[in-house]
Formats: sequence, C-alpha cells, structure tokens
Amino acid sequence: QVQLVESGGGLVQPGGSLRLSCAASGSDIRFNSMGWYRQAPGKQRELVATITSGTSTTYEDSVKGRFTISRDNAKNTVYLQMNSLKPEDTAVYYCNLRGWNTLRGTYDYWGQGTQVTVSS
Repeated sequence: QVQLVESGGGLVQPGGSLRLSCAASGSDIRFNSMGWYRQAPGKQRELVATITSGTSTTYEDSVKGRFTISRDNAKNTVYLQMNSLKPEDTAVYYCNLRGWNTLRGTYDYWGQGTQVTVSS
C-alpha cells in the first residue's frame, strides 16, 4: 500500500519561506513522477510543481522563480521549497505520486495534505 505523508506546513508571514516534505512508503519514487498540488478555499485543486523520474521539473506560472521542487531518492522523499511567499499561496498542499503500468495504465496516489497559511 502506497502512503504519502506531507509535513512542513504552517503559518508564515508574507515574504517568508517554508519547506514541505513528502515521505513515500510502499513505492520507490525513483520510478514515478511526483508533484505538489494545492487547493485554496472555494477553488479547485491546481498543479504547483512536478518532477519526473528523470528530474525534469515544471512549475505553475505564479510560483516560477519562488518555488523549487526536488527529490531525494535515497530518502524516498520529495520536497517543495517555497520562498517569497504571498498571501495568495495560502492553501492546503497535497503531494502526488503518478505512476504507470501495463495493467492499470496511469494511476495516482495522494497525501492527506498540509496547510500553508501566509498572513501577517
């Protein structure tokens, strides 16, 4: 059974930084694409950043230059470094593992989410 456990959320002032972690168990993240999504109150969940098994990265436009996604395969953990945080970054952040195999096709696993609040 795959489990993703996020940590590192909290309350931070505008301009501050946080680092989110997503520890995976039950699956080796080396072979999967990993991502961070977020959902603000009253809004749909949106993609924030992804990193492939080959370490290529993509970012949502509003976080480019401020957020960095990375992975530590030895620790089976994915990170999201968030700098220059803004109030509009306030949301629940979710970790995602996306895999593929011949039996299931594309499949997704999600973490439980961690709250990030940016406020003075």
